[in-house]
Amino acid sequence: MSTNNPKKPFSMIREFTLADWFTLGNAVSGMGAMFSIMTYLQNGEVLHVYFACALVLAAFIFDVLDGRIARWRQKTSVLGRELDSLADVISFGVAPALIAYGCGMQGLYDRVILTAFVACGVSRLARYNVTAEAFSEEGQGKVKYFEGTPIPTSLLLVFVLFLAARQGALHHSLWFGNVMLGGFMLHPLVLMFALSGSLMVSRIRIPKL
Repeated sequence: MSTNNPKKPFSMIREFTLADWFTLGNAVSGMGAMFSIMTYLQNGEVLHVYFACALVLAAFIFDVLDGRIARWRQKTSVLGRELDSLADVISFGVAPALIAYGCGMQGLYDRVILTAFVACGVSRLARYNVTAEAFSEEGQGKVKYFEGTPIPTSLLLVFVLFLAARQGALHHSLWFGNVMLGGFMLHPLVLMFALSGSLMVSRIRIPKL
């Protein structure tokens, strides 16, 4: 016999706290950023690159607010933590990588590095969640520091891409040009994503504010 209760299709939504709705705003903004950069790839209007970058900024604002609201209302949950991680993967992992691709980092090496960047972000979030769970089980309270740079720091990468777009430095005009290695293209600018991903999975300890 099924244990599902068809009379309560929205029971999970009713469990959302105010902070969780701001977290969903984070995820929605990230999706909007991806749609904007895909629109740019379709019609070439640079305005959509600006929209994409602005929406990642909006996601960051939602990300900051959901934490502040959770602390203010003193309501945190495992659901909220997992929801936050999933939203961050969208807004600060996949969206920046796709914006970079849309701006011209489309060589084979570029795609490998951008994919690795997203993988590092996912790994960073998973490690944080495991650490938070361990602290909770041991009765040590909240995590007091981050190991590795937080994934929202990718907003800095998006800001660089915004500046490049403002100066018309997209595709063949990307800063630092491109190089051919073994018959495949690499845009040196993509190395900032390699550095960011490496820092995220590093053991550098950063105090959690």
